[in-house]
Amino acid sequence: MTTHSSSPPVPRATLPPIHHHKNNVSNLTEKEMKFLLKFFSNKVPCNLLVFGHEHEYSNVAALNVKGVTVFLQSNPSTTRSTNNTKVYKIAYNTVASEAYKLLKDARENEDCKRDLTLPKGSKCNLRLSNLPLEVYDTMWDVVIVDGPNGDTPDSPGRMSVIYTTSVLARRGNKTHVLVHDVDRMIEKWFAREFLCEENLVYSKGRFWNFEILGGVANAKKFCIA
Repeated sequence: MTTHSSSPPVPRATLPPIHHHKNNVSNLTEKEMKFLLKFFSNKVPCNLLVFGHEHEYSNVAALNVKGVTVFLQSNPSTTRSTNNTKVYKIAYNTVASEAYKLLKDARENEDCKRDLTLPKGSKCNLRLSNLPLEVYDTMWDVVIVDGPNGDTPDSPGRMSVIYTTSVLARRGNKTHVLVHDVDRMIEKWFAREFLCEENLVYSKGRFWNFEILGGVANAKKFCIA
């Protein structure tokens, strides 16, 4: 597995400026972007996985220049790879209108309870088994959940992303998971179900910051409560 050692915080003077993209309107507010840059100034270099649009998080990727950043998007303008940043196209087979049914099925399915067999061997409907192997093989320091779209009933929703992220995060020693749009019901439901309120460090704007500790042997469920 790919790991990263900790490094001293990046001096504030090295933070990149906040860029506004003319052709891609970001759904991040100015305060949320400042929060992200401050958060990552103490985390880089790191292994960063982003479910979301590259243009919205390009400033964060620029800050993580000596780390590894992977973007997973449903509709990237291009699938590409540079020295430290990769962009992959991902297909989703869920719709937001089925969120409650998927959550109910997951609660009743033994394969969905702390299923660490991703991508093979799992019969959990929430698992994402079509991600690049690099995603499964890497121990991620930070995961951002801000994709795919989940603002309409027929959009993919983030049910599978939050579930899969919760599994990946528990494979390492410690992973921060930043979930965006927690003002929406699906993000709240699934974050509380699989990332757990006891792991919630704090909230900032529409972000929840979870700190997930791995290495809990023989655990049969995600949350204590």
